[in-house]
Amino acid sequence: MPDRTDIVPVRYADPLSSHLPMVDAMTERLHVVAGCLLDRHQRLLIVRKRGTDVYMLPGGKPESGETPMATLLREWQEELGGELAEPHLVLLGRFSAPAAHEPDTIVDADVFEIDHAILELMTPAAGGEIEAVDWLALDDQSDPQRLAPLLRDAILPALRERHDIGID
Repeated sequence: MPDRTDIVPVRYADPLSSHLPMVDAMTERLHVVAGCLLDRHQRLLIVRKRGTDVYMLPGGKPESGETPMATLLREWQEELGGELAEPHLVLLGRFSAPAAHEPDTIVDADVFEIDHAILELMTPAAGGEIEAVDWLALDDQSDPQRLAPLLRDAILPALRERHDIGID
């Protein structure tokens, strides 16, 4: 059973929005850590977990007492089979969006950019709970529904801005 301290009451501000409840709702907040790895062609590494249909960033939930960086280092090794070190990571920011697979849940993510030089040391490969690995060009908008809301609506716009990728 989830820790009830993670659940906060939310009142949605837009009563005209058809996809949001118009009354108070209990919304769970889920903290995760994720990593953005861009190759030299400005393509972002994305992953799809086993049994799901949307792509997201590699990463996961912190274990008790674990720092965000330590979480990403552990998750990266579990999911993609390569070792990262803290010098490879630069904080991109904290982002929030509706969870892709948990109803009534908001994902709060600490997101790091990973130095692309790591690709000289390892080739990311699906492992653990990861079923598929792919690369997404930062300017690719061909199939936005295949991406988790956090990636599509929050992280990609931040990466595009940071790397000066304009979208028509």
